[in-house]
Amino acid sequence: MYILNIKFVEGYDYLENFNSSSPPSKSVFVSLFYKASLFQFLNKTANYMSNRKKIGLSFVSVIVILVLIFSISLLLIDPEKEKLTEEIRQDISGEFVKLSAGVTHYQTMGNDSAKTVILIHGFSVPYYIWDGTYEYLAQQGFHVIRYDLYGRGYSDRPQITYDENLFRNQLLELFNTLKLKAPVSLAGVSFGGAVLTDFAVHYPELIDKIILIDPVYDLRRIKASKQVANIQMAVQTDKTANGQLEDFKYPQHFPDWVSKYKEQMQYKGFRNAILSTRYDYSAVAIKENYKKLNELHKKTLLIWGKEDKTVTFNYSDSIRNDLKTEFFPVNDAGHLPHLEQSSSVNAKMAAFLKE
Repeated sequence: MYILNIKFVEGYDYLENFNSSSPPSKSVFVSLFYKASLFQFLNKTANYMSNRKKIGLSFVSVIVILVLIFSISLLLIDPEKEKLTEEIRQDISGEFVKLSAGVTHYQTMGNDSAKTVILIHGFSVPYYIWDGTYEYLAQQGFHVIRYDLYGRGYSDRPQITYDENLFRNQLLELFNTLKLKAPVSLAGVSFGGAVLTDFAVHYPELIDKIILIDPVYDLRRIKASKQVANIQMAVQTDKTANGQLEDFKYPQHFPDWVSKYKEQMQYKGFRNAILSTRYDYSAVAIKENYKKLNELHKKTLLIWGKEDKTVTFNYSDSIRNDLKTEFFPVNDAGHLPHLEQSSSVNAKMAAFLKE
């Protein structure tokens, strides 16, 4: 989903309401933190410190002990233990190219001389989100490219700010490195819609047609600090991964979705990339870009799952108020209609691109 089930940074009450029958067992401290909100934790800490004299510990000693316990516990449960290396990438399908901010993982299919379509994935699920559509469009005669945004999949996770400038430059450099012939068509799902529209309004001469699938519109402000969000995300690995199933109306049809998602979570830098994007990508620019795109008069197809719970169907009205599009609502589908109703959606995309 485009916000990675990121309810844990919408407020301090998430952990308090979190329901788990099997909290982390590697540390009593983590178990406590996992069940309680930050405020509850601090309150328990304060109560403990008020009784510190009973066990002969100084204020400083208590603080040092708590920090050590917390740091060790976090390290034990932190899933990011591996560094993404060339050796790991040797066993991964697709290709890799070094760009200015790091290595980008991408894949191409189809005749190089055919019309090019670039597929842009969502907030945190890498390019496999386009499985099925990628192959179908190539079979329909298109030159199809999909790639992992920085911080996702098998692309690098540089320690920089993940904002619209980073993703815009990544796509431009990929375009130039692959020596693509303009104009090309772009398709973006969820957060990929924001990356797409930002790129299109900055480089309209490179763009032919546009396809938006359940694109992000209202990226709400996060109340919690990035530090608190980072801790909460670290202790909620399973919750985050399982939350990706909320993108589907029929999650039982995608039994490997969670395990595939967890693969990228083991590599260092994933959490920082996700949180930086959520905090540093301009929510104002997302909305404004739809209006700017409208002024460019690019032929645009908007596809939306009617039962989307991630970016709800009513946002299709918001976007169509700002942007003139051909509209294709999809029955019996959630946030990823190209996966749940692949036959009709893929056929519609191909027909639109061939017009």
